[in-house]
Amino acid sequence: MLDASTPGSDVPPPALFTGHPAALAPALGALVVGLEHRFYGLSVPAGGLDMGQLRFLSSRQALADMASAHLTLSRLFNVSSSGPWICFIGSYAGSLATWARLKVPRTPVGGPGEGNPHLGVAVSMSVSQIVLHSLEQKCLSTSRAETVAQLRDTDPQVSSMGDRQWLYPTCTEFGFYITCAGPACPFSQLPTLPSQLSLCEQVFGLSISSVSQAVEQTNCYYGGQSPRATHVLFVNGDSDPWHVLSVTQSLGPLESALLIPNASHCLDMAPERASDAPSLRLARQKIFQQLQTWLLQAKESQVKGVSERQALAPSYVATWIMDTSHSTEGSGLL
Repeated sequence: MLDASTPGSDVPPPALFTGHPAALAPALGALVVGLEHRFYGLSVPAGGLDMGQLRFLSSRQALADMASAHLTLSRLFNVSSSGPWICFIGSYAGSLATWARLKVPRTPVGGPGEGNPHLGVAVSMSVSQIVLHSLEQKCLSTSRAETVAQLRDTDPQVSSMGDRQWLYPTCTEFGFYITCAGPACPFSQLPTLPSQLSLCEQVFGLSISSVSQAVEQTNCYYGGQSPRATHVLFVNGDSDPWHVLSVTQSLGPLESALLIPNASHCLDMAPERASDAPSLRLARQKIFQQLQTWLLQAKESQVKGVSERQALAPSYVATWIMDTSHSTEGSGLL
């Protein structure tokens, strides 16, 4: 069981080690491992966060890191690299799980992607009708000038919350700008789309047109809301603003979707509580059943593969003996 955690913290992802994924591990006989995204926590390069370093901060590099970690961990823990791996990750990192299945299919990683936005947007996403249940991140200064100054600072200590690191891929790959326009908006209408896009230019020198082009390229490369990956379960809560950018309807038998009523961002990954709604309990049960199905299929596939190799072995050996007997007569090989 693998967690390529959502960026922004230098501590192990709590949902993995104390939440629902950890509760599933004993029942599945799983080893739990957490991965830290490059440029966050303790994985910030010694050179800091200047543009020369940030060019290595991308989803494609993150996928390469996941593939490398898979092979390294297999050797470290002496487990088969071809065995089943479950990837339990949420939010942006949930997209990485899907993209790993899409772009690195030989890496046997599959699993639920929680609250994962797949469609990059360089247009406004209104939250006026989708209420956020909590705000956990530390806020930047309310002063525009101070905000820009903080985001320009390349010292990792200043960007310990990951604000500069997160802004960069929104400018170079994703968009993901949230606005709250219209008279029904319950929040501030100050974060307009133009004001957020202008940060890319003020902080990184990237034009607004380049952001739009980057988002278009990302959607084309990964498939947007039709990624065509396999063995992926898209899990979302309908009270999570990000669910409108995710996959909320099944795309086929190997791309299932689960939309949990009245659930907020990645709520199903939290520890189980007596107060959990019946819909949340049912969703977790469905997740567990899906994982059991995939693991059973993987086991049957491995058994079938071994049986086929064993069935082919005698014929292969016999052919080798027959062929070599003509060319090595009297050599004693037989």
